[in-house]
Amino acid sequence: MKKMFVFAVLMIGMASFAQEKPVVKKMDRAKMERLTPEQRNEKHLKELTTDLGLNESQQKQMATLLSEQSAKREAKKAEREKIMQAKRTERNEEMKAFDTKVKAILTPDQSKKWDEMKAEKREKAKEKFQERRKRAEKK
Repeated sequence: MKKMFVFAVLMIGMASFAQEKPVVKKMDRAKMERLTPEQRNEKHLKELTTDLGLNESQQKQMATLLSEQSAKREAKKAEREKIMQAKRTERNEEMKAFDTKVKAILTPDQSKKWDEMKAEKREKAKEKFQERRKRAEKK
């Protein structure tokens, strides 16, 4: 009897863990509202005004601080994008140089097969990316 009770408790416990967990959705960037920096600042200022009860002078001071912060953020974003573009360019140049060196070693038939293999690999990578994107959209 005691064993049956323990067995029943274990089975109920295992069944409860086997239940499907609710999926926590990430914010979908496509569905997110696209606001300009000024609009974001204005929205943030309104939220702060209602939450903190800011008066007129405090609102003006806060608006100045928010616009300064936003300008700094946008400048850093532009800088990061410039750095990423430089890295992409450098990586592409390295890949072209590597490909040139490989083709110098290979025969024309091998070179043709090399190009086919690269194209196939690129296609598989695109498919994986699309699958990941579809799975992310379902969540």
